[in-house]
Amino acid sequence: MSQDTQSQIAESKVKQAFVGLQMLFVAFGALVLVPLITGLDSNTALLTAGVGTLLFQLCTKRQVPIFLASSFAFIAPIQYGIATWGLAVTLGGLVCAGLVYVALSALVKLKGVEALQRVFPPIVVGPVIIIIGMGLAPVAVDMALGKNSNYSYDQALIVSMITLLTTLGVAVFAKGMMKLIPIMFGIAAGYIVCAFMGLINLQPVYDAPWFSVPTITTPEFKLEAILYLLPIAIAPAVEHVGGIMAISSVTGKNFLQKPGLHRTLLGDGIATSVASFLGGPPNTTYAEVTGAVMLTRNFNPTIMTWAAVWAIAISFCGKVGAFLSTIPTIVMGGIMMLVFGSIAVVGMSTLIRGKVDVTESRNLCIISVVMTFGIGGMFVNFGEVSLKGISLCAIVAILLNLVLPKEAKKAEETEVSQ
Repeated sequence: MSQDTQSQIAESKVKQAFVGLQMLFVAFGALVLVPLITGLDSNTALLTAGVGTLLFQLCTKRQVPIFLASSFAFIAPIQYGIATWGLAVTLGGLVCAGLVYVALSALVKLKGVEALQRVFPPIVVGPVIIIIGMGLAPVAVDMALGKNSNYSYDQALIVSMITLLTTLGVAVFAKGMMKLIPIMFGIAAGYIVCAFMGLINLQPVYDAPWFSVPTITTPEFKLEAILYLLPIAIAPAVEHVGGIMAISSVTGKNFLQKPGLHRTLLGDGIATSVASFLGGPPNTTYAEVTGAVMLTRNFNPTIMTWAAVWAIAISFCGKVGAFLSTIPTIVMGGIMMLVFGSIAVVGMSTLIRGKVDVTESRNLCIISVVMTFGIGGMFVNFGEVSLKGISLCAIVAILLNLVLPKEAKKAEETEVSQ
């Protein structure tokens, strides 16, 4: 190998490493948002995002240019789980939730993608995703208004609204890479306003060491927590299919066929279980990074390997986690006003893309019951085990879809079609 060739290879690797860091930067705001909201360790989330992405690449033979990180769908369940059973038991339930992906992977491998679509059609997935977003709305409002905090109403309203407006402005009016990181700009704007208002305490950053091992929490397993968290994995698992279809469209390759949806689901499931086993939030494919791939035209999956390596490396910097911990909750409240609403919008778009006729009695019944159960806080007790929230909504949606008969076409419509 000539010296020029070696130089070109080295230059190529340096470029890939830089682009990988850029991809991590795109994902960073959303990645750390989940642990900041739920109380998990931000450095651990960085570590598990990196490890999860590498495991995904291992399962997919490094063919898909996707980055995995913290899933928004699990925010409310994690908050509820920690408040009810504690962190370790909640992590145990999340480890098992990752196995849902593995089961769906086996289903796709044996029966094909159509089997997944039959079991989890838009009429099932759409309302559940809407409930995930709407269930978080009160949490966003409380944080934005500074409830249960040391901030005054005026302070909270000013900071949260500036944060929200900045995020909205970047998301709508920005161009290029800026448009992909509205959360980063929103947090930065809110943080600067807090600094001018004297609401920032940087002492934890000064005290934190440069090198620090991320906090590893050993999970514990409790049946009630497992039953509560298992069904929640259905919505992000089905959304995973959309993510793979999106990156397939961007790159011009059919990743549903090669390496296959069964492999991508398996990779996502293993990444989620391992992340939770280490004390981090469940992982999911990041649409922001897919957008960056489309914008930069960097389709090489090796770039995501570099992004994962950067995430792991940064996770061992104690000052990073300390700095993130200084972000006031009212800043997070402003961000969540948009983020949680966007989750509900994903559910509505699922119904629209699936061309679900909401005037049909069967569909109307399924959506109505699921929405009422979710927003109203319905729960069902089986001895010491209780089903509630998203998990109950998911189970009810699946059962109603299987039990309620589909309406036959009207006779006059049949005559017209003939």
